[in-house]
Amino acid sequence: MSARSMPSYSPRGLALLRDPLLNKGTAFTEQERDALGLRGFLPAGVLSMQAQVERVLTNLRSLPSDLEKYVALNSLHDRNEALFFRVVCDHIDEIQPLIYTPTVGLACQRYGLIFQRPRGLFISANDRGRISEILSNWPYPTKLIVVTDGERILGLGDLGANGMGIPVGKLSLYSACAGIHPELCLPVMLDVGTNNEEFLNDPYYIGLRQRRITGAAYDEFVDEFMTAARETFPGVLIQFEDFANHSAFRLLHKHRDEACVFNDDIQGTAAVALAGLFSALRATGGKLVDQRILFLGAGEAATGIADLVVSAMRAEGLPESEALRRNWLVDSRGLVVKGRANLSGHKLRYAHDQAPIDDFLAAIKTLKPTAIIGVAAVGGAFTAEVLHTMAELNERPIVFALSNPTSKAECSAEDAYRHTGGRALFACGSPYDPVELNGRTFVPRQGNNSYIFPGVGLGAIASGSRLVTDEMFMAAAHALANSVSEADLQQGSLYPALPRIREVSAQIAASVAAVAYQRGLAHGPTPNDLIGFVQAQMYDPQY
Repeated sequence: MSARSMPSYSPRGLALLRDPLLNKGTAFTEQERDALGLRGFLPAGVLSMQAQVERVLTNLRSLPSDLEKYVALNSLHDRNEALFFRVVCDHIDEIQPLIYTPTVGLACQRYGLIFQRPRGLFISANDRGRISEILSNWPYPTKLIVVTDGERILGLGDLGANGMGIPVGKLSLYSACAGIHPELCLPVMLDVGTNNEEFLNDPYYIGLRQRRITGAAYDEFVDEFMTAARETFPGVLIQFEDFANHSAFRLLHKHRDEACVFNDDIQGTAAVALAGLFSALRATGGKLVDQRILFLGAGEAATGIADLVVSAMRAEGLPESEALRRNWLVDSRGLVVKGRANLSGHKLRYAHDQAPIDDFLAAIKTLKPTAIIGVAAVGGAFTAEVLHTMAELNERPIVFALSNPTSKAECSAEDAYRHTGGRALFACGSPYDPVELNGRTFVPRQGNNSYIFPGVGLGAIASGSRLVTDEMFMAAAHALANSVSEADLQQGSLYPALPRIREVSAQIAASVAAVAYQRGLAHGPTPNDLIGFVQAQMYDPQY
């Protein structure tokens, strides 16, 4: 085993076999079995890692449901991290939907029922005053934390402590997609209770059985965590994940100028959507400054995307006022317009002069957008009439149905292509199979944040950046769009093939690190070869 994979302690015998960072199972050689006190604990056969991978896949593919496959992969993750990540890396098209969207949504809903072994740290509201002590219990040299309070898990709402599946899944993708060593990764659940009556009455619910704390008590709890995390793990990158709108924007704005933090729902979603727009415009030959974008949704994802699009339009020379006018929001009450009462702060920027419009289709007919982006988790909202109308207004309508899981998708890939005569430039939030239409095969690809956040995190960690800035997400969007080949565009793919994700993440990381060095946020001088510098720090799951 390489020195890089060895922790600061050196267990032997059964303790070694029970350490997922070090366990190799039946792949321990005869010499290792003697040297490490393993003789007798393992059957005589010695298997290669490749044989172990094939055995895992054979068993996995025999299971009848995706949830059972999730449980099996989670169990492997708890036993043997190197083998788990080898399986994920080598078969990411097959495995990513099982360990993340869409399966992770169902897994979180049933987390108490399928819970086997704790991973990461659960910090509850009852732990106020001793969060630093809890973080100090963690035995590994953490450089990356993904933290949630479980209030807005995907499009499923308040899942409380069951939302721990999200940080665990995100960090699995960090290691698989960008090579962040799993030893450096810490998932954290800030359990402040839940307002979900189903879970409060669920005998198997694993979290605090109380309603959420709010107001000053909540803020003091999160502040204590942030202070303790930065003191316990100096220089740590903290990713906020699946906080509700009323907390997400506030926490990001509070900490982004003083700590190395970002919110993937706001900034990661924005970058992956902007990259999709850049790719779509390569297909049409159009310019970003000429687009009119209508969002179904007005929460953190919608306004995060709109903010980054406005920044990109300004970078192309459009005045801010005009850039803002090219981005419109539709929420549950209709088009967001000036004069509407009780508009929350993040919506005000996009409240334009316009008569109120109640429904999404009417807004399309009035505003004539070139692109519609769905991030409201309203399943089926992009109806046949919506898609027909977009096709009537545009030669190549841009249609992004980004909500997940699949049950919350605004439309399917087949609907998007069929109702636009195959002319839609489509991206989705959950995976869809290729679509055959009029003799053509369309290959839709996910506008999945896993194209962005692993590379951003790798770039920030590799460079030792003190902050994560919007300029870094802009650089990430350009790097991702530049990774899309002409062959991808010809088949309707606005993102690169998922098996290329580690290559793409390295490019994104180099772009992010370049910004960190240029802005004086990184440690030391700029390396001569940024790609090589980044790749040298990427974990490759091998024995």
